[in-house]
Amino acid sequence: MDFELKHIGFLLIFLVTLLWSVINPKDLFTWFLEVLPALIGLAVILITYNRFRLTNLVYVLILGHAIILVIGGHYTYAEMPFFNWLRDTFQLDRNYYDRLGHFVQGFVPAIICREILLYKSPIKSGKLLSFLVISICLAISASYELIEWGVAVTTGSAADAFLGTQGDVWDTQWDMFLALCGAVISLLTLQRFHDSVLKQRHQ
Repeated sequence: MDFELKHIGFLLIFLVTLLWSVINPKDLFTWFLEVLPALIGLAVILITYNRFRLTNLVYVLILGHAIILVIGGHYTYAEMPFFNWLRDTFQLDRNYYDRLGHFVQGFVPAIICREILLYKSPIKSGKLLSFLVISICLAISASYELIEWGVAVTTGSAADAFLGTQGDVWDTQWDMFLALCGAVISLLTLQRFHDSVLKQRHQ
């Protein structure tokens, strides 16, 4: 497998963070559940790397998302120390690290989906592409909520830390709403830069 030097660096950063996260995590079962999407993503990238190489912008975004996941796995999303400090300092009603995670769950896949659709479909940059990207991101978010529900039904109280609802009965709706916000903001802020990156790549 012919890795570019930058991509080797990205991989090493992820592996070091992953190794740190598995050392004395808050709960090993929760760690596994939170980190599993990052591991699946890594496997997909490795399998498709030579056949379908993404831009460095997308790889950086994926790395950032993966780091958020493994940090959440180490501490659990409800007990991430820095966000506990924010909660206590600003008298917030909860630890908002999980809200960040779900925002990023829309923000990062938006650019991934956009790049794949531009490469693999006849759809060009425009309103239809943006609509499809946002729809896919919402579908991903809803699917993740269904997975959380399935894990909770299957394992009972063992999944409490994985769900991270922190007593909020509207947590599922907030999660999907924030993923939607993440996808929309991602397109509004990054799509022009993404187009320029893609254009440079094809020159």
